[in-house]
Amino acid sequence: MDLREHIRGIPDFPKPGILFYDISTLLRHGPAWSAAMARLGRAIRPHRPDLLAGIESRGFLIAAPLALELGLGFIMLRKRGKLPGETVGLDYALEYGTDRIEMQADAVEPGQRVVLLDDLLATGGTMAAGVRLLRQAGAVVPAVAALIELTFLEGRARLDVPCETLLRYDS
Repeated sequence: MDLREHIRGIPDFPKPGILFYDISTLLRHGPAWSAAMARLGRAIRPHRPDLLAGIESRGFLIAAPLALELGLGFIMLRKRGKLPGETVGLDYALEYGTDRIEMQADAVEPGQRVVLLDDLLATGGTMAAGVRLLRQAGAVVPAVAALIELTFLEGRARLDVPCETLLRYDS
């Protein structure tokens, strides 16, 4: 099955000049969604994760069902102030400004292997920050993964771990 047939490109969203790769068309097609999860599962299984982590919010759509399929736990990396209880966080630079991601302080035990997932790898800033946050909490991050990679933005170069992606767009 060609998963590209189930990804819709929406021009000029969220602003002019941007082509948005919309995964909602993939999510609503059961066989394609199932195939995507199976392929991602095969890609990350060799990294032997104990847990999967998803980046807010579309990363949750990838990591949670994949964790269930692989029989693993799932943890959330969220924006500032969105998680209950004690949290640990990391501020990171964006193209224009800064942002912060947080996770619950007790989400990982030291030495646990956590694969981080998102729907899309673009510039790599948020993914790299997620890796740093997980490591700060004591996790080992053997890999990251995403459904889609925009190779022309070279986000993979910002990562110091293997990166598994299913679909690559060169422009």
